[in-house]
Amino acid sequence: MDKDISSRSTLDKALRINLDEKKYGTIVEIGAGQEVARQFFKSGAAAGTIAKTMSAYDMKFSDAIYGVQEDGRYVSRARVQAMLEKEFDLVIDRVGTSRSVASRYFAYGATVAAKSFKTDNECHAWCGIRAQMYPAAEPSDIIVHVRMRDEDADRQQQALGIFGVNLIYAAYYYFENAKTIIDSLTDNLEQGRIEIDSIEFYGPYFEEVDNRAINLHLIRSWKTRAIMFKPDGSVVIPAEMLYKKNVLTIRGTFRPVTNLNVDMMDQGLKFFCQTQGVTADNCVALAEISLNDIHGNDLMVPEKDLIDSVHLLNSLGYSVMITDYTRYFSLRAYFRQFTKLQIGIVVGIMNIRQIFDESSYRGVEGGILEGFGKLFPDHTRLLVYPEIDKSGEYRDYSNVDLPENLLFLYRYLVENNFIFGIESSDHELFKIFSRNVLKQLQNGRGAWEQCVPQGVAEQIIDNRLFGYRD
Repeated sequence: MDKDISSRSTLDKALRINLDEKKYGTIVEIGAGQEVARQFFKSGAAAGTIAKTMSAYDMKFSDAIYGVQEDGRYVSRARVQAMLEKEFDLVIDRVGTSRSVASRYFAYGATVAAKSFKTDNECHAWCGIRAQMYPAAEPSDIIVHVRMRDEDADRQQQALGIFGVNLIYAAYYYFENAKTIIDSLTDNLEQGRIEIDSIEFYGPYFEEVDNRAINLHLIRSWKTRAIMFKPDGSVVIPAEMLYKKNVLTIRGTFRPVTNLNVDMMDQGLKFFCQTQGVTADNCVALAEISLNDIHGNDLMVPEKDLIDSVHLLNSLGYSVMITDYTRYFSLRAYFRQFTKLQIGIVVGIMNIRQIFDESSYRGVEGGILEGFGKLFPDHTRLLVYPEIDKSGEYRDYSNVDLPENLLFLYRYLVENNFIFGIESSDHELFKIFSRNVLKQLQNGRGAWEQCVPQGVAEQIIDNRLFGYRD
């Protein structure tokens, strides 16, 4: 990493911007004080940079300035986008002809739900900057969603002040490298104080940035544990995807997605919708791709292959999440941050063997019992898809081959409705393995084409995905 990124303090960054008379703009913060503006004033020489600071707390004032967004929410992407558009246009209109032609204008905006005095609310913020990278250039946007992890409002405000300075500084000094921008956003912040679970880049200097791919760097740079994509391929924050939803998920490599994967999800969803309170309308089905193997090691799957997997799953209508979770109880805890409703996890017999492998719980103080205590505390169930094992025997949830000392634990979970069996629509699907399909397609066209959903083979061939070659 560039030494400049890690060595400059927050005030150093603010002062460097203040002393550059070419950078000029507004800072507007709603919901958590004016902490970003305060850093610029505290560093000195702010008059050379700041045209205006503002904080419109009252909803009617805020609506009068920025309009009423379609979703009706104040802490939202739509609201921060409206703030950036309004404030940037005002800067250009009011001082664009009176200042030096070398000026590069910006507008920083943040709309925040900080720790409430009365309620245990979600603490998060939408932050963004619209900036000219060169004089008279069309502006570029960076829009970020942040979750605050501090327990009190003061520390949350302080963290957002540091983050905001980092974002403004990065927009001007690191715009040639989106990953460097991401790396710098937590400068001078202790690990874990904020989580960044969405970032988007737009404008003339970010044309080459794939917003799906760049969000992967949020996981690999330890800014978040998971990112999500809607079926249209756009990045979405977990709170919007999962809030008040029943969640069904299936883990896989999906490299590529196969007919077996689709049947597991379809059969799981069919069973899940029989659960009390679960309907197709209030349920989100997620294909989860973990970056790690069963031991927690990064599989080092190429970034392009991950995005191609997301694209193929999206083309079939699935929402997708990419995570660095290894254990299922950690995945379940992640979902519980956003929904209190039902969680269903579709697994194969192989996954059951892994879940009941006591060596998988090294480092967990209570071992396998603690793991199950965290996996099944409320409204969570495993839906087990059958298989034909290596000996040719049909196995489903009722005859899983597990170590003798764990069979009573397994039966307890089955009899108490934590583990259920689901059916397969076609036993021929048991012959499909993603790893075999991946190996076959790299040798050109062939029988593998019948193992993937309609339309997927064509996309793989036409776009030469996953190492396909004629």
